Amino acid sequence: MKIGLTDIDRPVILAPMEDVTDRAFRQLCKRWGADIVYTEFISAEALRRGVEKTVRKLRVDAVERPVAVQIFGSTVDSMIEAAAVAETYSPDFLDINFGCPTRKVAGKGAGAALLREPEKMQAIAEAVVRRVGIPVTAKTRIGWDHDSINIVEVLHRLEDAGIQALAIHGRTRSDMYKERADWGRIAEAKRHAAIPVIANGDIWSAEDALAMFSQTGADGIMIGRGAIGNPFIFSQAKHLLKTGVPAPAVGFRERIHAAIDHLRLSVEYKGGKYGNLEMRRHYATYLKGLPKVSHVRNKLVREESWEQAVEILLAYEAECEGYAREGRIREYAEYLNDHSEKLVLNY
Repeated sequence: MKIGLTDIDRPVILAPMEDVTDRAFRQLCKRWGADIVYTEFISAEALRRGVEKTVRKLRVDAVERPVAVQIFGSTVDSMIEAAAVAETYSPDFLDINFGCPTRKVAGKGAGAALLREPEKMQAIAEAVVRRVGIPVTAKTRIGWDHDSINIVEVLHRLEDAGIQALAIHGRTRSDMYKERADWGRIAEAKRHAAIPVIANGDIWSAEDALAMFSQTGADGIMIGRGAIGNPFIFSQAKHLLKTGVPAPAVGFRERIHAAIDHLRLSVEYKGGKYGNLEMRRHYATYLKGLPKVSHVRNKLVREESWEQAVEILLAYEAECEGYAREGRIREYAEYLNDHSEKLVLNY
């Protein structure tokens, strides 16, 4: 799949997720094999006003490359101003969010709301492409609702606008994150596409990644909620795609140390107080299914010192070593495979 200077065969990509795909999580996913990572989606209105909290989301590090910055907005003017600001941070490409279904985005006429206004969507894309000198891509859904699925029309409009790749989430806006993603609609769009198509929706395991490529014919795949607390999914997916053989199961040691690494990166970029606070949402998925985890999780979400949180995790690792010797963690990998879709929060 080629986007500008980025050329990767069958890339496995980290999807943009608000309050999830910050610098810390992006870098952790890169360590575990993500080929391309995206920033959190960034408000064009806040960016054009110079809101510092929003501007900070543009900062990326060399180890994250190739990396995309994603912006959302509802007007041409706000989007071209935001695109110009984003370009100064030198992402490998700029992505337009035409797919977010939430009230704070779609409810304000941006994101998936633009699926009801394909002409406006095209106008925004054309304006952004003209304004910047880096590749522009987009991410969207298959339609606003099941009575107005228009992904093929949207695809052609965005191609005409100069978009260089399109990521498609196989749900409508009305679906939110319910029901199963419709991979068949992604396959249909791919058959009509002259640009690379990236398939997204319901990839919870390496086996799902392989099936997504097979069933859609997509040029790349994008993993969102399936990566939360599970950055290992990238290396597992790539191993299966390359060898045809499942990778070894990820054990409690790797999961605990990934949580520690995530915490330390979070603190590095956000400071001790906020880095520690924002990690609290991730512990449940990193540790889910391990023996007697509830008391550890309760300690972690109340602990104000990040250094002490690390000590709690290391002590729990030692505790799990004992459980492993007793044979109480043998079925952990099977548990995760059976429950992976239920282990994530509704991002």
